[in-house]
Amino acid sequence: MTEFFNGLRGLRRGAWEMVASILIALGVVMLMQPFALEIYSYSFIVTLVGTVMFIIVSHFPE
Repeated sequence: MTEFFNGLRGLRRGAWEMVASILIALGVVMLMQPFALEIYSYSFIVTLVGTVMFIIVSHFPE
C-alpha cells in the first residue's frame, strides 16, 4: 500500500494508470445503472476524464 502512494507522489505510471482505469470503470458503471438520473448524467464526464488521464499518464516514466 505504501508503494502505491509513493508511486502517486513520485508520478510513476503504474499507480496513476490504476487510478485512471478505476475512473473509466466507474464511469461505465455509472452509465449502466438504472436508478439515479444525476449519476447517469455525470457518467460521460467521469469516463472522459479517466480516458484523458490515462492518455496523459501513459507518458509518465515507469
